[in-house]
Amino acid sequence: MNVPISNIQLAPNSVLLVMSTRLRIGSISVLLLLVVAGCSDDDPVMAPPPEDSVRYQVTFTSTWSAATHPDGFPANPHFSPLIGATHCSCMSFWEVGELASPGIKAMAELGATNALASEVATAQGNGGAENLLTGTGIGVSPGMASLEFDVSLDFPAVTLVSMVAPSPDWFVGVSGLDLFDGSEWVDSLVIELYPYDAGTDSGSDYTSPNQATQPPAGIFQIDSGPLWVDGALPSVGTFTFVRQ
Repeated sequence: MNVPISNIQLAPNSVLLVMSTRLRIGSISVLLLLVVAGCSDDDPVMAPPPEDSVRYQVTFTSTWSAATHPDGFPANPHFSPLIGATHCSCMSFWEVGELASPGIKAMAELGATNALASEVATAQGNGGAENLLTGTGIGVSPGMASLEFDVSLDFPAVTLVSMVAPSPDWFVGVSGLDLFDGSEWVDSLVIELYPYDAGTDSGSDYTSPNQATQPPAGIFQIDSGPLWVDGALPSVGTFTFVRQ
């Protein structure tokens, strides 16, 4: 039996290859047609899997100045050294509404990093964090500082903080920022920085004497004082994350 080629249905843009051979079975001669259809141009192309680990640079750009925050602006405006970690999305080092850890308290009040670095080390030992992040601060604001770090699929979240200095317990930062969007690594991301109060010192001005908050309050975004300008909280800078 011969099958007309015209009766064979192919997908659009397919390539038809026909090979024939004739077999003889007893007194019967059989013509075999082997039809191979090529792939359509419309077939989906599978995207390559994301890299297990990538490198980012984060640039901290401070805009905090007498022009942006004129009320009682201090004589020596600066930001403490950057401190943080890459970690799994299941944990956090600080959250709005939660009490500050000893490490966050020391960072926000003194610009000290050792206690928070110890908390990161504990999280590393428990399998919750991968890399400790440390970098320079900004000696005079406005200014810039940057650091590079590696981040992996198992630990895609980033926490990074710096003290607004001088201040009672004010700081800027991100908590659990995920650089993997579920299917691919983020190419670049700019985060506006609005200062937080660690809830550990009740001073109201940049250079207020120590006034321990008893009992401590949860971390909150600042809503009064010299960082509050004309009924609003202006940004004091940005974190810019760029994949390398």
